[in-house]
Amino acid sequence: MDRATFACSTAFFHDYSSSSQGALCLPGGHVDFIEKVESFTYSDFFRDYLIPNHPCIFSAKFTEEWGSRRNWVTWDGKPNFDYLLQKFGEAVVPVANCDVKEYNSNPKEQLPFKEYIKYWKEYIRNGHSSSRGCLYLKDWHLSRAFPEQDVYTTPVYFSSDWLNEYWDAIAVDDYRFVYMGPKGSWTPFHADVFRSYSWSANVCGRKRWLLYPAGQEEYLKDCHGNLPFDVTAPSLRDKSVYPRYNQSQPPVEIVQEAGEIVFIPSGWHHQVYNLEDTISINHNWVNGCNVATMWGFLQDELAAVQREIKEWKDPIDDWHLQCQLIMKSCTGIDYKEFYNFLKIIAENRISVLENGLDDEASAKNTPKAAISTLGMLHAVFDLKRTVKVLTSLSANEDFKKLDLTSLSPPPEALLHHLKAAIDTALL
Repeated sequence: MDRATFACSTAFFHDYSSSSQGALCLPGGHVDFIEKVESFTYSDFFRDYLIPNHPCIFSAKFTEEWGSRRNWVTWDGKPNFDYLLQKFGEAVVPVANCDVKEYNSNPKEQLPFKEYIKYWKEYIRNGHSSSRGCLYLKDWHLSRAFPEQDVYTTPVYFSSDWLNEYWDAIAVDDYRFVYMGPKGSWTPFHADVFRSYSWSANVCGRKRWLLYPAGQEEYLKDCHGNLPFDVTAPSLRDKSVYPRYNQSQPPVEIVQEAGEIVFIPSGWHHQVYNLEDTISINHNWVNGCNVATMWGFLQDELAAVQREIKEWKDPIDDWHLQCQLIMKSCTGIDYKEFYNFLKIIAENRISVLENGLDDEASAKNTPKAAISTLGMLHAVFDLKRTVKVLTSLSANEDFKKLDLTSLSPPPEALLHHLKAAIDTALL
């Protein structure tokens, strides 16, 4: 991050509110296409797309060196089933049935990868149809299962990735996925986990995206407050069921070609179709630009849980704790873990600011190496955003009702350390 971008981000977030991010209309639905690698810097992306929360498309030049694009694709641009079976045939993978709707999503099953590839080949031979339905391999943690494979390198533009930095640190999960699906497979209308950013790169194939800026989803809810499963369904035009649909903007539509990367802004709902047999690599990620949006989402989720079980508030002694447990089961995180998330992000940056980067860390693919690559001003920006959200969390009444004695260091001490590190770095 250069000084001009640091100044721009500081000015923007001085008067920032999480509710304002992404609440915009793109003129004519235009989405910028980034053509050249050599002329597009991290600061360009940060200033022009991360801060204003705008989508964009990166050309296939940004992925042409990836191992997956060399090895997973045949000469004519199709999935290289033989290579994939050789490398991953014994893996077990999550597969969704696009033809079945259960609880506003597609039901999943676990299948051997070799069985899924056999199905996919038969699906193609049968004119892209099957009595088993349209099966879509989704949310496969391939990088975690096969770290030795030369699949891809995360572009620097997406390297300030707090979600995966945290979950890697606690060795529990990650938000890096591979998707593989035949022509006609699709993902229903949704926003990404924690209202995170996402990036999606087509290794091969083509996708059609329907994007709605953050806030537009409110006009797409039915009379009960539920979002649609399929945003293209004719039923949305029924005013008795979807009374505000006519107030919504048309979606921003993107057709993503092979090799291209789509950046999906924080909180933007979307629906995605595979126009051809397609393989893609996807990350969900949070950083200093949208961590306040994540915090706002968690507060909304807790409020929804509290409304659902408010009648049990008096009979249950630990009602507030139960609300946290329910929220974590639904979203994957509660308030105390969110504190630990902020703590790990902060401590990694404080360490680099106070101690620099040793030779061993700089030679490895570590969070500290990524922080150093992005520059000291980026670390300061991250700490300033962490202070803002941590201050809000510490003052939150629901957070204060929890047993916080297990948190180390206590929130007040961490805040003091953060502010001191920022002051020292800016001297």
